Formats: sequence, C-alpha cells, structure tokens
Amino acid sequence: MEINKQIEKAKKGDQAAFTFLLDFYWNEVYGFMLKRTENETNAEDITIETFSKAFDKIASYNPEFQFNTWLIAIAKNVHIDLLRKKKSSLFIEITDDEDKQAYNIADTTPSAEDELITEQNLSQLLQFIKELKPHYQEVIQLRYFQEMSYQEIANKIDEPLSNVKIKLLRAKKLLAEIIQDHR
Repeated sequence: MEINKQIEKAKKGDQAAFTFLLDFYWNEVYGFMLKRTENETNAEDITIETFSKAFDKIASYNPEFQFNTWLIAIAKNVHIDLLRKKKSSLFIEITDDEDKQAYNIADTTPSAEDELITEQNLSQLLQFIKELKPHYQEVIQLRYFQEMSYQEIANKIDEPLSNVKIKLLRAKKLLAEIIQDHR
C-alpha cells in the first residue's frame, strides 16, 4: 500500500515522504482537533505540533496500528499538554481500548524544541531568530508574532499551504538547534 511505502521512506528520513504524509493526513488530524477545540488557531497549532512529534518519533511507530490512529493519539496528547499548560481543570477521559494502546505508544512529553524555545526570554529568542535564513525568520515571525493562520501565511508569502507547514516545522527545529548551540 502507498501509505506504508511512504511511512517506510519517512522512517529513513525522506523529506518528500514526510510532506506526503503531512498532506495526506493533515485534514483528518486538523478536522478532529477543530471539533475538539472549536478554535482554528489551537487546532492548527496542535496539528503542526502533532506532525512534528510524529516525525521525530516515526521510528517508534508500530504498524499494527493505523497511522491515522497513531497521529490522533499524539494529537490528543498534545491537546492534553496544552490544557495542562493552561492549568485547566478539564480532564479528558480516554475510553476506547485502541486509543488507550495508541496513547501509551505516543509520547506525551513536549519536544526538545518546545522546551528550549519556551525557556528563552524574548530578546534572546529574537536574536536567535535572526540567525535563521530569512524565509524561516519570516514564517516564524508571521506565525508567532503576528499570529497569522497557516492559510494567511500561505497567502501572504504566495506559497502552497503544505510548504508553509513544512517550513514552520523546519524553522522550529533549526531554532531549537541554534538555542542548543548557544547553551
């Protein structure tokens, strides 16, 4: 099956395979989170974070589970983390057995990038952002400082939506590497 081939390629670090998987599953994960959060910005953030974590941990993906089930489990974890960060008293009950198993497989911890980026003070973070290539600076700036949606960024820089998503994933990773190097 095409999907399994793409997953295998992605496990070997193939960027085109990552892009294929992102495009193929984006609407499903985004739609699921939009229903859950009823907030486009949160749904987009959770979805991009989900793909970021999934690609970091793709080697641990267990083919016994549907890939979309695994992605949704990661998305739920990202959402739960987001709620915890907001110190919300909301508690999400995981009932479905397959969800429980998938939940145990999907790692809930914030990625190294998230932790590094969150720890930085703003002025230092801005200095690090300046070390990125201009096209990465731009997407970070539009997303996190002007709080534009992915679609708004795509329109502004006149690029396909999938390129914007991939650029943001890469920009976050590169930014984390820069922060790590300065430590």
